[in-house]
Amino acid sequence: MPRSGINSADTQRRRDMERIGVIGLGRMGGAIAQRMQAEGHPVIGWTRSGRPLEGIALAPDITTLVAQSDTLILSLLNDDAVASVLDACLACDLSGKQIIETSTVVPTILQDRITQIAQKGATGVDAPISGGPDLVMAGTCGVFIGGDNAAAARASDTLCAISARIFHVGPLGTGLVMKTINNSMLQCYFGGLDDMMPLAKRAGIPLETAIRILCGGPAGVPMIADRIPKILGQDTTVGFTISAAHKDNDVFQRVVQAYGLTSPTLANAAKRQREALSEGMGEDDPAALVTAAYGRG
Repeated sequence: MPRSGINSADTQRRRDMERIGVIGLGRMGGAIAQRMQAEGHPVIGWTRSGRPLEGIALAPDITTLVAQSDTLILSLLNDDAVASVLDACLACDLSGKQIIETSTVVPTILQDRITQIAQKGATGVDAPISGGPDLVMAGTCGVFIGGDNAAAARASDTLCAISARIFHVGPLGTGLVMKTINNSMLQCYFGGLDDMMPLAKRAGIPLETAIRILCGGPAGVPMIADRIPKILGQDTTVGFTISAAHKDNDVFQRVVQAYGLTSPTLANAAKRQREALSEGMGEDDPAALVTAAYGRG
């Protein structure tokens, strides 16, 4: 169930004092670090590339970051990166610490190590984020937590600095399952637009007319409505990339398959994403998929 603002004085004092270590300072990890610091947390970061992030102190290595942090937030690219970082953390003193794994990776990576984490005196949750860096910075992203009740409550107290939309959905691993369900529906919506926008073009309906009507009624979704300026070419900023969506699609399909199921709609979305990548659109915002679909009409 959702946990929004935590108002007790004890919780507020703990949040103010809690030291946050962010491992992975890419687009999402960087936004998490900056938002946490803006909300009053002491923040230190570490990234494999050593690339600095404006305003965020960097640790020289993971050992130093762990020693100077109460909570470790992971925001990494793929399964191998998360596995490597978790193993490095397990070589450190984790007494009293919590690991919050926000990366979009298969949940078994954390599940396979949770016993070792507990034996080191720490707790761990998976807490993937729905929404890009802009929503993290605005404090409006969604966070889905998987873990036991005590660990989830502690993680919620920490993560309320980046969102009021926090949901404890079940045991360890279910956070990523919920993100799979949530974000896969968005990918499926893009697939529907890929089918229907060529029809709008051939019938002579302007792209702006079609998109605004969709977004103004029951068939609309906020993700598309927020991207209307991008779809129309009025805003060239990138909130998320097609290559990142394709990477997530691969994880989502593997999560579905782990439960003995398949998702033809995700497979179709992946096919269109691969086509976009081959056309050099990998670093474009997914809004470009809608524009390109209309252009095929």
